[in-house]
Amino acid sequence: MANKKTEDEILLFEKEIKDFWIKFKSVCGPEQINQTLALRDSCKESIKSLSEKWSKKLKEGDLMIDKIQEYNNEILQQSQRISENQEHFTEIKSNLNQQEEQKKDLTESIQELKEELMKKKEIISSKNKAAKERLERLCKSKQLFEERLGLEIRRIPNEQLQFIFRHIDHKDPDKPYVFTLSINEQGDYEVTSCTPPLDCIAEFQLKVRETNNFSAFVANIRKAFTALSYKSA
Repeated sequence: MANKKTEDEILLFEKEIKDFWIKFKSVCGPEQINQTLALRDSCKESIKSLSEKWSKKLKEGDLMIDKIQEYNNEILQQSQRISENQEHFTEIKSNLNQQEEQKKDLTESIQELKEELMKKKEIISSKNKAAKERLERLCKSKQLFEERLGLEIRRIPNEQLQFIFRHIDHKDPDKPYVFTLSINEQGDYEVTSCTPPLDCIAEFQLKVRETNNFSAFVANIRKAFTALSYKSA
């Protein structure tokens, strides 16, 4: 575009010189004309040289403009890539922060579960200890019950004790009257079976839980079995 404009200006300048030359010849003599021709030729050469030089400069300028535009495009692309990378980095950072928060929450939850589990273990251990102590006391009382109440105590599976009374039915002294006892998860006495069944067994079970008087509990059950045997007679 710049080259085309320069060429048009040169053509216009040459036309103006030609018009001036025609007017000049009509008013000047031969010697002046020759001098003027020499000056004109010199001027033409100068103009030609100058035109070539400026034409070259203009071409270099166009190349420089194209190069600058190319650089600008490249810088713009790099800026876009930097912006995209920065957005991606921000997203990654946000994800890392979320993961860190999740990790923190998970660690706290695990710690809470550990503490709760430890408490439950302590409670279970305490209850197991109490249950074992009760069973040991029951076993120590075994001989006393057998001698005085005609009672046999057996340890059966699932941490249970079986109480077998004899010498209750005077018609059949060897007839067994049986109930099975265990310690439940709450650490309380629980009758799991009773043969023959007694209507008052639930009442006895509640009372021994309240008083913790196990000897009275066993004695009351024997009395109930005895009363039942008389009713059946």
